[in-house]
Amino acid sequence: MKKKRMTKLLAAILSGVLLTSTLPAVSPVSVLAADNLISNSTFSSGTSGWGMYKESGGAATLSTEDGKLALHVTNTGKLTYSVQLNYDIIPLYKNGVYHLSYEISSDTDRYVEGMIQQNGGTYQSYTWKGLNLTSEPQKVDYEFTMKADTDIMSKMVFNCGNEGEELGEHTIYLDNVVLELVDDSQVDYSEVRAYEPPIVINQVGYRPNAEKVAVFRGITDETEFSVVNAETEEVVYTGELYGETNNSSAGEVEWMGDFSAVEAPGKYYITCGGLDPSYTFEIGEDVYSNLMKDAVRMLYLQRCGTEIEDDTFHHVACHTTKARVYGTTDEYIDVSGGWHDAGDYGRYTVPAAKTVADMLYAYQANPALFGDDVGIPESGNGVPDILDEAKYALTWMLKMQDPETGGVHHKVTCENFPGYVMPEQETGELIVTPVSTTATGDFCGAMALASEFFGESDPNFAATCLDAAKKAWNFLDANPNLIFKNPTDITTGDYGDTSDSDERYWATAQMFRATGEEAYKEKLEGMYLQTGMDWTTMGDYGNLAILTMKDGESKIESVYQKALSAMKKQANTFVSTSNKTPFGVSISTFNWGSNMTIGNAGVILGVAAQITGDDAYRQAAEDDLNYLLGKNATGYCFVTGYGTLCPQNPHHRPSMAKKQAMKGMLVGGVNSAKEDSAAKAYLAGMPSAKCYVDHSESYSTNEVTTYWNSPLIYLLALAQTEEIPEPAKGDVNLDGEINLADAVALQKYLIYAETLTQDQWQRADLTEDNVVNGIDLALLRGNLAIS
Repeated sequence: MKKKRMTKLLAAILSGVLLTSTLPAVSPVSVLAADNLISNSTFSSGTSGWGMYKESGGAATLSTEDGKLALHVTNTGKLTYSVQLNYDIIPLYKNGVYHLSYEISSDTDRYVEGMIQQNGGTYQSYTWKGLNLTSEPQKVDYEFTMKADTDIMSKMVFNCGNEGEELGEHTIYLDNVVLELVDDSQVDYSEVRAYEPPIVINQVGYRPNAEKVAVFRGITDETEFSVVNAETEEVVYTGELYGETNNSSAGEVEWMGDFSAVEAPGKYYITCGGLDPSYTFEIGEDVYSNLMKDAVRMLYLQRCGTEIEDDTFHHVACHTTKARVYGTTDEYIDVSGGWHDAGDYGRYTVPAAKTVADMLYAYQANPALFGDDVGIPESGNGVPDILDEAKYALTWMLKMQDPETGGVHHKVTCENFPGYVMPEQETGELIVTPVSTTATGDFCGAMALASEFFGESDPNFAATCLDAAKKAWNFLDANPNLIFKNPTDITTGDYGDTSDSDERYWATAQMFRATGEEAYKEKLEGMYLQTGMDWTTMGDYGNLAILTMKDGESKIESVYQKALSAMKKQANTFVSTSNKTPFGVSISTFNWGSNMTIGNAGVILGVAAQITGDDAYRQAAEDDLNYLLGKNATGYCFVTGYGTLCPQNPHHRPSMAKKQAMKGMLVGGVNSAKEDSAAKAYLAGMPSAKCYVDHSESYSTNEVTTYWNSPLIYLLALAQTEEIPEPAKGDVNLDGEINLADAVALQKYLIYAETLTQDQWQRADLTEDNVVNGIDLALLRGNLAIS
């Protein structure tokens, strides 16, 4: 059944903010004439609902005094909006007539601007007043007509920054704010029901031997589904619906349909009674080939400091000036290069290290998958492009290391985020922030890892990386926590942290793997185990270093066993969660960047499957990939340019500037916290698993980053490895012989045997009810359990 409460989409969408007019379900705010659209308008609830924006030296605090809102300005900053008082999410309808009134004063005579404006895009004003304030409260009271297209997420603001006056500290007071829709006779309230595909699948497609399960919703009396060849329109398979589930996180009842039997390469769609057919998908061995290339090429298109060659996103070299070292006035260093981290143009050591690690471990997991033809300047040089791309970022990271101390600068950005422009148009002063131990630890891990992968193609570069890693590790060893926090005059992302223990763990594990030196081994053995693959928790990269190194178990057994136990524990939890929902996703809580979290979970599962041979891990990893590519409650394939329904309006400045989504980017995904104005406006009342909006202002659900693309690359690599690893040498002989003297090997064999395909059983001359060398498998299981 579909959710009974109708969710709707406004017919008129704000022009200029979106790249297309497609938006998900939205419940418009109910507006009745004379209803005040401003809650807490008399400030009886303190400052609730009201906020501030500060930048470029602006400084202020917000409180209430004598029942009024009080904005205490201590520095007006450099811009008119360096201090801005605001009230977020006001629905304005085209042709509606509104009454606005408020009382405002200042204990120092000054000029401010009061307006209701677009919350993003061009920040156009829908109504504006210039106000000369004195200590005597003045009442602003007037009507205006909304001439622009409907905007349900507009914002009331008072610009209280620098208006060309020299002002000392002062306080601005606001009270009795009223905004009413007084005439809606010319408003067109036409609404359309937002479309949710009733049959959801991986829109990119499936490999022939993969498990293939569609999810159905809106079922009434349907019991069967059919798979249709999209080219011949012939039904190639009919199956039964099963597994009716009341999915509270998605607010709907769901069924499943297994069509794994369809293996022939081709394009297909699924039908089910009167439901709309599914989007078309493909089956084929190389179904992910183009996706992988574009996911890697996205990183090239994010390059900084060099000319980018692309039909749409071409730009000249950007951010090539030297950057000022924060806290100095005349010290500048060259930190050109690297990747634009996300939807803005900052470059950050911590997430860059995660991205590089995912890329290199992806290459290690499946090197045959990565070619030299992605379409970057280095393509055709005989080195896999994924290594060339990682090397570009590593070369920049080397510039971020202080040559004297070995510590690594945290980031380089301008003072504030740029407008929605191409990167070469951000021309503000570049600032390199201080050294942090989190950046240094991640740098050390990435450089030590890189030293392994460039020994053949560029041994000098490999040696440089290892030398830099050693200097960074020595800095860590000599310095306690240096945790970075943004200075008050820098508003760009800080990638702050609370501890560097996980970064130190990864750095030490990777150094031992790279060098085999006893000093690193002893240090690692004395450390607490760490987990995580987010930029805040990087411990699992240390575990990957040990678990995937050659002869890791014999070289450092105690750490290996702890790392393996931790990975299996995580994988078991992910499998358990995956089995609870028809969508098969490994997480149940959807936070900012949930698609990265899902990608990371898929990586842990995929690596655990490679190490243990447990097919449940492999399948759960594949289900996480299916989720990212369309088998989810929103119905979106979360990678731009792939699938029928995919993000068109990412929070990504080049895409916003060009009004076209760059291809191959994984967006952040579902975020039930709704942490931006677009999410709050468009997702009000939506169930947690559907809290995603394809809106360029929704940075909390629809931004992109290099370190969200990188786990997608890693997961794609793992998903295309052999499903069941061959057992360890000596454990099993597929001619049917078992070493019964080794109970551990027998147990491994039994676990392995239960996952064999029919073909593998036949190759091993086994059948499920047969005996192996005269011993019944069920009896052996029982004996093992008893023993």
